[in-house]
Amino acid sequence: MRIAQFLVFLLLLGCADSNPSDSNRNTDNPTEVNYRLIEAFPNLSFSQPLDLQHANDESGRLFVVEKHGVIRVFENDPATESTSPFLDIRDRVDASGNEEGLLGLAFHPNYPTNGYFYVNYTAADPNRTVIARFQVSPQNANVAETESELQILSFSQPFSNHNGGQLAFGPDGYLYIAVGDGGSGGDPDGNAQNRNTLLGSILRIDINNPSSGKNYGIPSDNPYVGNSATFREEIYAYGLRNPWRFSFDPETGQLWTGDVGQNSFEEIDIIEAGGNYGWNIMEGMHCFEPSSGCDQSGLQMPVWEYGRDQGISVTGGYVYRGSALNQLTGLYIYGDFGTGKIWALDATDTDDPQNIELTDADFSISSFGTDATNELYICSFDGSIYKLEIDEE
Repeated sequence: MRIAQFLVFLLLLGCADSNPSDSNRNTDNPTEVNYRLIEAFPNLSFSQPLDLQHANDESGRLFVVEKHGVIRVFENDPATESTSPFLDIRDRVDASGNEEGLLGLAFHPNYPTNGYFYVNYTAADPNRTVIARFQVSPQNANVAETESELQILSFSQPFSNHNGGQLAFGPDGYLYIAVGDGGSGGDPDGNAQNRNTLLGSILRIDINNPSSGKNYGIPSDNPYVGNSATFREEIYAYGLRNPWRFSFDPETGQLWTGDVGQNSFEEIDIIEAGGNYGWNIMEGMHCFEPSSGCDQSGLQMPVWEYGRDQGISVTGGYVYRGSALNQLTGLYIYGDFGTGKIWALDATDTDDPQNIELTDADFSISSFGTDATNELYICSFDGSIYKLEIDEE
C-alpha cells in the first residue's frame, strides 16, 4: 500500500529569537520510553489528508484538509463516527499533480468573532498558487460559505511540484506562507536565491491592514521593506526548496520547518527574519553542486539533517507542548513521508542537537497537527489520523 501511495503522491512536499533555552523541559529521558501509534479516530476515514487544524474557538472541533479540495470537520472524540464537509472547493482546486491540491488551512486569530479562515491551494489556467480567505456561515458553525472567497494573493507556478502549502498565523498576528522553489529538479530557474520572486520563501503578510490596492499589507518590520533592489517585500526568509509543514512553538515563538531535499539530504530549519537557508547552493549542510562553486557566506545552516538511509522526504511537525507525553515536552516532533519514521529533535544546543527515533510508522506521513490543548496528531496519506502514546508492554 505504501508503494502505491508513494507513486500517487511522489514526494509530496517535493519571528522568533534564535534559540532560547527551554526552562520547562521535562527532564525524563525519552529514550527510556517506548512509543506506539494508535488511531485517534478509528471510526473515521479521510481522502488523502494533508493537514489537521483546530479553530481555537473553544469548540474542540478538528478540521482535516483533503488534497482534492474538501475540508472536513468533526468532534474531537475517539468515538466520533462521522464528519461533515466544512468547505468544498473541488471546482476551484487543481489536484491533478502529485504535489498539487488543497494544501493548507489557517484560522484567523479572531475567528470566533469574524469567522475568517484562510486556505492555500493550487489552481489551473494558468498553474498558480492561491491564498484565499473564506468565512463561516453565521447560521451553521460547521459550514463555510463557498461564495465568500476573497483571493488574498496569487502567483504563478512554473511546474506542478514544490508548491509548499503551509500557512499559519504567527504570535505577532501576521500570516506566514510557505512557498516552494517552483518545481522541477535542482531549481533550474534559480528561484530560491532570487528575492525578486516569491518562490522558495517563507512569506509574511498583514491581512488586517490591506494597502497599495492589494488585499493584504506588508508588515513594517519585514526584512526587505523599502529595499532599493526590487526584492519582494512579502519575503520573510528565503533559500528554501520545498518547505513542507512549518509551525510555531506556542511557548517560545520559534518558527520551525522541514525542507524537502533533492537527492541526498532532508533538513530541519529554525526560520529567522531575513535568513537565507541555502538552496540551491546547499542541500542540507552539503554543497549541492560543488563543481559549480559553493559560497556559503551568509547562509543559515539547518539545525538538523538526515540522509537517504533514514528517509526520502521530510514532513515537518511541531514542538510538543501537550500534557499526555511529558517526556517529549519541548522537543520538535517530525517524520518522513517515505519511510514513516518519527523523531524527536532537541535543538536547545544548536551546536550539539540530539535526535531520537520514537517509532516507525507503516504508513506515509503527510502531515502533523495539534488540537486546542496542543496534543499531537499524525495524518496518514492513506486516510487515517493517528496519535502517539506510551507503549506499556
